[in-house]
Amino acid sequence: MIIRSCARAAPRRSGPAMLKKYLSVALISVAVIVVDQASKVWIDAALTRYEHIEVVPQFLNIVHVRNPGVAFGLLQNIPETFRAALLIATTILALGLLVFLLAQSHPSQRLERWSLALILGGAVGNLIDRVRLGEVIDFVDAHWMNQYHWPAFNVADACISTGITCMVLLELRRMLAARAGKGRG
Repeated sequence: MIIRSCARAAPRRSGPAMLKKYLSVALISVAVIVVDQASKVWIDAALTRYEHIEVVPQFLNIVHVRNPGVAFGLLQNIPETFRAALLIATTILALGLLVFLLAQSHPSQRLERWSLALILGGAVGNLIDRVRLGEVIDFVDAHWMNQYHWPAFNVADACISTGITCMVLLELRRMLAARAGKGRG
């Protein structure tokens, strides 16, 4: 289980060891937040809502859309005040879990921490939009020959998805290594 993998008892350290452990996490998370917010500010200034720029014909557009819900537009039909409070509270709880997992991570789990840092930065980036705008700015519009269309997303979404994918792959690798170790015994 991913949480079990990250939550191994980490030795208590202080000073330079702690700084080294968390500096990369902070740098990755802050970089994600800055790039995410800068890209959204640019989109908001450069394009009117629903305006698009074709980047790669029949494959990729830059578009200015807003998502009041979550991934794939889920929860967008819930009343606005309840939805906003629910999504902000859920994000804050998720951020607390991420910080807990980071604090419990073993110093050797660098890739896990970097993956969690991507998720953390992405969650904060989208949280800033929710608090500031009540919705999230999305702008990457991927499609194939106008037949297959992926919902628009942003830098924060891409980092969250990448972080989760990395965590799943790391967990699968750990499980396969454990299974291979049992087969030798």
